[in-house]
Amino acid sequence: MRQPNIVVIGSLNMDIVVEAPRFPQVGETITGTRAHFIPGGKGGNQAVAASRLGAHTVMVGMVGDDAFGGALTQSLADNQVVTKRVTKTSDAPTGLASIMIAHDDNHIVVVPGANALCLPENIEGLEETIAAADLVLLQLEIPLETVVASAQLAKRHGKTVILNPAPAQKLPLGLMQSVDYMTPNRSELYLLTGIDPYGDGLEKAIDALLEMGPRCVVTTLGAAGSVYKESGKNLVSVPAHHVQVIDTTGAGDAFNAGLGYALSIGYELDKAVRFAGKVSALAVTRFGAQAGMPTLDEVKAFALQLLQPE
Repeated sequence: MRQPNIVVIGSLNMDIVVEAPRFPQVGETITGTRAHFIPGGKGGNQAVAASRLGAHTVMVGMVGDDAFGGALTQSLADNQVVTKRVTKTSDAPTGLASIMIAHDDNHIVVVPGANALCLPENIEGLEETIAAADLVLLQLEIPLETVVASAQLAKRHGKTVILNPAPAQKLPLGLMQSVDYMTPNRSELYLLTGIDPYGDGLEKAIDALLEMGPRCVVTTLGAAGSVYKESGKNLVSVPAHHVQVIDTTGAGDAFNAGLGYALSIGYELDKAVRFAGKVSALAVTRFGAQAGMPTLDEVKAFALQLLQPE
């Protein structure tokens, strides 16, 4: 099987995760129990996930010229992600997410840092990289104008584009008309369409999004699995896999990378969505977004396990 070539254009963050027995009150200092420094950012997570599945993966993004930037770049390289398109800047620190966890809940503050400097001019030199790709994966943690420029460049070269519209925001029609597959969750679908995506509203919201331009909408539903619909076709539901959940961070990124990998190797859409569900299910059984991304062999073993009678 030919190795697929995937380009991921997006964010790189260091996640600073602090565990505590409870959240502090305003002005209060409490003692935490553990702290973790975890490579993250939706772009970085999706790049690592695609690479672990076996894709030749190029990451395009920006980090600060600091220790966190070096650690994030090294994490990508350790996972065989090509980092020659990751730019270091001295004009801003590396992006970070400050995450406090207590009682199975969390408070998160994201500081974009260098991600906010990943501008359209950074995309102008990607002609050769995009031309060599099978598929381009995009998210919304870098400036919107850069996402638009990336999608339009990919379409000029006839490449498949997946847009994971997170974090949710209103999008220009020019972007959505350059996207083949859009992968919102329910809340993102609601923000994009203004239609309550529960009950009968789910398909109505998906239809409204399809009318804006993408060829297909794949909506992730957490523990309920996912649904997908192509223009002019019926809605299809795909059930979730029941696993022991350790950490849901990066579950959506695993799904998007799995979908991109499967489409890149020629899977039909139904098989690709089901493959993505398996990748996501395995990812949540481990701690850490990038550390939890499964390999292709692990996904294959999981698929065989699902075929065994209980």
